[in-house]
Amino acid sequence: MNGHSVNGSGPVGTGLRFALNRWSAWAPGRETRAAWCGWAGAPDGIEADAATSPLPMMLRRRATPLGQKLIAAALACGDAVARARYVLASRHGELSRTVTILEALDAGEAPSPAEFSMAVHHGLAGLLSIHAGNRAGHTALAAGPDSFGFGLLEAAVCLAERPDEPVLLLYGDDVLPDVYGAFRDADDAGLPMVCALLLEAGDDILFHATPNRGGMHPAPSAASDFLRFLLSGEPAATSAGGRMTWTWRRHG
Repeated sequence: MNGHSVNGSGPVGTGLRFALNRWSAWAPGRETRAAWCGWAGAPDGIEADAATSPLPMMLRRRATPLGQKLIAAALACGDAVARARYVLASRHGELSRTVTILEALDAGEAPSPAEFSMAVHHGLAGLLSIHAGNRAGHTALAAGPDSFGFGLLEAAVCLAERPDEPVLLLYGDDVLPDVYGAFRDADDAGLPMVCALLLEAGDDILFHATPNRGGMHPAPSAASDFLRFLLSGEPAATSAGGRMTWTWRRHG
């Protein structure tokens, strides 16, 4: 069965509701908002690309290329970066840092303290929160091919618990380094990719998560499926993960 479908059907239930008015994403060949809208077949009237500023030197020096893209996407979501709770979702995180540390140990050298401190899964969220002066807290998770879906679920639940506090979902993954090439799978087809989604109280989108018991093969990228749904104007979309099926429906 195909892991991605767009139609008017879906699981019943209350689900989780939220509004999403700010977003930013990057992937090779889709570096701008206009490129993403064109890829998704967005209707006319989508807002133009916002002006962006270069990342401060401190962020460029401490983040990998993937991390730089993810932080830039977060900053593109405006001043909410200073007050929103962060949810960071990534299947492998900045795995290139881990490879660098392992190579240093193999050579009998001490790992770089900077590499070591940033190799933890929530390192980017911590770096961004320091830069933005954000003390709202953050959550980091990894859930295999379901990483984006569970990240969005965590963000939506946080918003449901505290509707007056926005939540910024940060998702990013890169192709596995060559040394881990044997573990690459179909999910790598859409990588590298990052996106930042600002969730706020509202009922624009209804989100369901149900176990994937129908044998649907995992979609190559749930994050891409969600962005296509968000930008295309389609009434609903479903994306299968490894363990869960994610369904989004527009209000009304």
